[in-house]
Amino acid sequence: MPRMFRVLAFWTLTFAVMALAGGLIPMSLLFFANTAFFLTLGYLNLSERTYMYIFGAYLTLFFIGFTYWSAFMMPQGGAQ
Repeated sequence: MPRMFRVLAFWTLTFAVMALAGGLIPMSLLFFANTAFFLTLGYLNLSERTYMYIFGAYLTLFFIGFTYWSAFMMPQGGAQ
C-alpha cells in the first residue's frame, strides 16, 4: 500500500509539471501539494487499514470541495 501512495505522488507530480508548463499556476500548486502529501504518506509505512482510512478521508474532502466549487463558484451556463 505505501507503494501505491508513491505511485499517486508520481502521477500528481506529472500533472503538476504539465499544469505549470501550461501556465496554470494555481492548479500546479495544488498538485504539488498533493504530491508532497502522497509522498510523505508513502514513506510512513502505516498499516493497510490506516492507509485506507486516510485515502477515504482524502476522497471525501475532494468530492465535497469539488461539489462546492462546481455548484457555487463556477459561472452559470458556461459564461466567462
